[in-house]
Amino acid sequence: MDRPSVSGIVQSVRAGARAVDVAAAALARAKVYAHIQPQAWITRLTDEAVLDQARRVDARLAAGEILPLAGVPFAVKDNIDAAGTPTTAACPTYAYEPAEAATVVRQLQDAGAVLLGKTNLDQFATGLVGTRSPYGIPACVFNRRYVSGGSSAGSAVLVGAGVVAFALGTDTAGSGRVPAAFNGLTGFKPSRGRWSTRGVVPACRTLDCVSVFTGDAADAALVDDVLAAFDAGDPYSRPSPGDLPAWPAAVRVGVAKPGQLAWFGDTDSERLFAAAVERLRAAGAVTVEVDIAPLLAVAQLLYSGPWVAERLAAIEPLMRANPGAVHAVVRGIVQGGYGVSGADVFRGQYALEQHLRDTAALWATIDVLALPTTPTIYRISELLAEPVALNSNLGYYTNFVNLLDMSAISVPAGFRDNGTGFGVSLIGPAWADRALLDLAARYERAGPLAPLPPYDLAVDGAATSATVRLAVVGAHLSGMPLNWQLSSRGARLVQGTRTAPLYRLYAIAGQKPPKPALVHVGRGGHDIAVEVYELDMAAFGSFVDEVPAPLAIGTVTLADGTAVSGFVAEPRALEGAQDITDFGGWRAFIEQGGKP
Repeated sequence: MDRPSVSGIVQSVRAGARAVDVAAAALARAKVYAHIQPQAWITRLTDEAVLDQARRVDARLAAGEILPLAGVPFAVKDNIDAAGTPTTAACPTYAYEPAEAATVVRQLQDAGAVLLGKTNLDQFATGLVGTRSPYGIPACVFNRRYVSGGSSAGSAVLVGAGVVAFALGTDTAGSGRVPAAFNGLTGFKPSRGRWSTRGVVPACRTLDCVSVFTGDAADAALVDDVLAAFDAGDPYSRPSPGDLPAWPAAVRVGVAKPGQLAWFGDTDSERLFAAAVERLRAAGAVTVEVDIAPLLAVAQLLYSGPWVAERLAAIEPLMRANPGAVHAVVRGIVQGGYGVSGADVFRGQYALEQHLRDTAALWATIDVLALPTTPTIYRISELLAEPVALNSNLGYYTNFVNLLDMSAISVPAGFRDNGTGFGVSLIGPAWADRALLDLAARYERAGPLAPLPPYDLAVDGAATSATVRLAVVGAHLSGMPLNWQLSSRGARLVQGTRTAPLYRLYAIAGQKPPKPALVHVGRGGHDIAVEVYELDMAAFGSFVDEVPAPLAIGTVTLADGTAVSGFVAEPRALEGAQDITDFGGWRAFIEQGGKP
């Protein structure tokens, strides 16, 4: 599907198009893509709630109001409050319903933007991968074997797939830049305090930024026009000292000295970055070699230094009262904060201040720094098997930016041979935001951009819009009581196989007919028997509509690493449930006389 643009919608509405018609088109796109990646969302607003917003926009326009984002459909990461919609931070136990919207959401709606819903994320914004959520694993829109990037996974997927024109994320260590790169988007992370973080669930509150995903730099600039404002109600909001002036045509772009860039074996990324540097030169830039070793040293502070304790501070009541409610990988990271002393905090601050002083000298020799947004990308199966080390690799060039009070934008720089997006980051000092946006636009105009690969509309890495593959684990297996719901829709049994060894299986209490719950647990999980069926899109959509809570359709990883749609369960499914993992599958449980 074509991607809508912020500027295109604004121009269309100003020319007389109705915001309600724009909203209806966005809802139609959302319904189509919900059959492909339903796990990109955590909460979708009802059609009527969306259309009602759009009608109010039309009424305001008719009354003569000037609305800079009139009728533009958008989504927000579900660690950002929207009035009347639960905020979960991808943790159902943590969920609450805010009394009012976050400042940034209110600003966007005041400007005429129309909210469609809340998006999936690495739980508590802890991760750069998109695989750490009980609501399922969003995948790269161009090749669903690969991660979407995170933590703002759902926001990037929904913009990348053209469902909404822009989406808000957050960015502490790269969460607004990494998924932008993988999905062929512009990811803008403003200076700390430029956009309000009031109404945002903290990750590291002293470092957190709200970010935005758009199709290009001009659209990001339109969002910045609305959100760049001091918020007296946010203690981390900063009055702008004034944006840096636009850089000259011969902008000095810092590039790493030879041999300093690590690629982790990804020759595609290395090639694409070299081409991006040449594109910057074509845009008039003068490249200057700089030593990036000090920056990489700062990046280590974020997780090996005391800042992990700040992540603990954000959710400590939950960690103490119910640690099992926290995703196992996230819990393993955050609980490291218990071992941080007050003295450790001050030592980290001292080290950071020295790094800040050293980095300030960098801006005397260059205007902006150009680095790969990430050195590589990984398959979902690879991240599930090695969740911490590979995540760290993805943050190799992003982790230091907020610690050093820098602004940054990731811009598309082509596609790997596997179809996944590669991005180059333009990094400047604090308050270089508009200069960065201007340079990103110059970069875009320097020549034709790489065309988007076909969207991967299947669930097994094959680019086709005709069918969807669905893994079933219980009452829908062949010969089981609900298999007719598949056979009546013309579903074709593709294979009997097993999941990756990442799951546990439970018999849900009180279900008629009896049903199991497949729960992703990561390490400590087992492989579970499943059947994979193939359905056409319409059949799959009608099937999903009939799935009753506490079951849902998310993403299931098979033994060969393939990610397909499949049955997953909400946490409440485990209340009174029986752990039947040792049976190896639902059919064996039934045949051996198990009673749920």
